[in-house]
Amino acid sequence: MKLTTQKTPIDDVIVVVPEIFRDDRGFFMEVFRQDQFKELGLPELFAQMNHSGSVKDVVRGLHFQWDPPMGKLMRVPRGKAFLVAVDIRKGSPTLGKWFGIEASEENGYQVWAPAGFARGFCVLSDYAEVQYLCTGIYNNKAESGIRWNDPEIGIKWPVKTPTLSYKDQSAQTLAEWLKRPESDNFKYK
Repeated sequence: MKLTTQKTPIDDVIVVVPEIFRDDRGFFMEVFRQDQFKELGLPELFAQMNHSGSVKDVVRGLHFQWDPPMGKLMRVPRGKAFLVAVDIRKGSPTLGKWFGIEASEENGYQVWAPAGFARGFCVLSDYAEVQYLCTGIYNNKAESGIRWNDPEIGIKWPVKTPTLSYKDQSAQTLAEWLKRPESDNFKYK
């Protein structure tokens, strides 16, 4: 089986597309293969795997971590969700730009966004589960977020009135983040 990638308008954000074998019994797909990830220029080592479940119209994010820097490979093994990555790297030609794609258990899409990106998702089905492999261990003292509806970013979320956590409702804007000294941890190449 072969994993392939699709380019996005943001160079470092990549959609990983698995080959899915389906028959009358169900399906089989390879989600991660170290040799193929290496060949595709993707991370081969992950430090943590997270799994969340949410109901329709929940928006989680936009989250990121600077110490240790954390990249994430996001996938939707159950239901359907709109996965988003926003470039928050100082000096990047795509600073403040976003990419979003509908991922589902049917299409198997995964989104890779390295450290220096804020990530989030919106649940489109009645219920969905999102898993993400992380390149760093979670550190609550070095993580933060960007407001999901920051007008400077302008994400076109497929939901009008989302359900949000207090933390996500009160997150900072991208402009506020860029004024913080911690934002220097994410500089473009």
